[in-house]
Amino acid sequence: MKMKQKKKIKLGEREVQYVLQKRSGTKSVRLAIYNDGYFVVNAPKWYPLYVINKFIIEQADWVLEKLAGSDTNSVQRVLAQKEADYRKKKEWARIVIRKRVEFFNRKYNFEFKRIAIKNQRTCWGSCSQKGNLNFNYRVAELPDRLRDYIIIHEICHLKELNHGRKFWELVAEAMPDYERCRKDLKNNYYQY
Repeated sequence: MKMKQKKKIKLGEREVQYVLQKRSGTKSVRLAIYNDGYFVVNAPKWYPLYVINKFIIEQADWVLEKLAGSDTNSVQRVLAQKEADYRKKKEWARIVIRKRVEFFNRKYNFEFKRIAIKNQRTCWGSCSQKGNLNFNYRVAELPDRLRDYIIIHEICHLKELNHGRKFWELVAEAMPDYERCRKDLKNNYYQY
C-alpha cells in the first residue's frame, strides 16, 4: 500500500516541493528527480518525517544540482497540463481498458473488484491484494499489443501476486510472445 503526500523542504536558500510516497515493504529512503523537475521521495511507511527530511538535507547538493535546470513555474505548468490531459482522457481510457479486461478475462475467468484509471507517474498498472485492477490512463494510448500485454499482466496478478514461474506461465497462455512486448515497452515507451 502506498500513501502520497505533497511536501516542502528548505534546502539552502531554495524551497523545494516534493511528493512523499510511504510504502509498506520499502526498506530505505530513495530520491527520484525526473527531467521535468518532479521530485519523488519513497520511504518506508513507518519512517517519521523528520528522518526523511534529514536524509533529503544530507543529499541537498545532489537534489539542488538535479533541480538546477528546472524552472519551478514551467514544472507547475507541465504538471497542470498533464492533469488536464488526464481529466480529458480518463473516461475514454476507462472504456477502452474495461473492454480489453473483459475480453481477456473470458480466458482466465478471475474475479476482480474494480478497475481504476489513474494518473500514475511511475507504473503502467498494478493489482491489489483485494482484487482491484489499476491502470495508468496512458495505457489506452499505447499500441494494441503493448496495451494488451499490460492488461493481461495485471489480470494474471489476480491469481499470482508475484512474478514467479507460475505467473509468467499464466501470461504466456494469452500472449506467448510477452517477452518481446515487455522489452518493447521498457525500451521505447517511457511514459513520462
